Amino acid sequence: MTNIKIAIVNESTVLSDADVRKALPDLQTQIHRDFAPAWGIDADLQFIDPGQKIPNGAWVVGIFDTSDQANALGYHDVTNDGLPVGKVFAKSDLDAHLSWTVTASHELLEMLADPDINLTVFTLNEFNSARLIAYEVCDPCEADADGYKIGHTLVSDFVFPSWFETFRAPGTQFDFQKLIKKPLELRPGGYISFNDISSGVAWQQIEERAGESAVPLRPRVGSRRERRRTSRTLWYRSTATRRNRE
Repeated sequence: MTNIKIAIVNESTVLSDADVRKALPDLQTQIHRDFAPAWGIDADLQFIDPGQKIPNGAWVVGIFDTSDQANALGYHDVTNDGLPVGKVFAKSDLDAHLSWTVTASHELLEMLADPDINLTVFTLNEFNSARLIAYEVCDPCEADADGYKIGHTLVSDFVFPSWFETFRAPGTQFDFQKLIKKPLELRPGGYISFNDISSGVAWQQIEERAGESAVPLRPRVGSRRERRRTSRTLWYRSTATRRNRE
């Protein structure tokens, strides 16, 4: 048993509760077996059945259809109790020919690594000026092509703490899949948010193109990326309760 409990709530019409339940043991395995040894952070997942109350103190990951139809949990990043909320837009994933389980894995791991969406790493840009790099652990290698299977479930690759440590030499393991060869390197379809402090410009993004066009980026309105650009006083809060399906 861990100190962090994450409640999984299915509000999607394109996924049945059985679909989500089937993926949960593999998502749990990734957290316990792969992520926790690298990051020292662990969590227990619990599926919330219709009508079941979300346990007190639990973080929440809600699975919805599309971001503009997400109702109460859409666009929210904290509950009324001040606890983290993650969002997975399953229909948007399927429409973009992406795996919803990779998105779920992505959101779970990034929520664990930086639940308050406020951690950054100090480095220097190409002009030797101060730059902050967002502490996002799946963005640099988020493409489905870089994911891996646990059981029958495709999950997201993720970077190790060494990815943010620019002194690390080649040969260091920078991500779980061992695809990244140096600190701060982006995989095709990956990206990272940054803030060049002296420029006075808000958070920006570097993308690594995959072939002729970019792989569709997962974060949408209400995402962690958008929340870094938004004053915390403008965030909404959610009751994190299930709504009845129509």
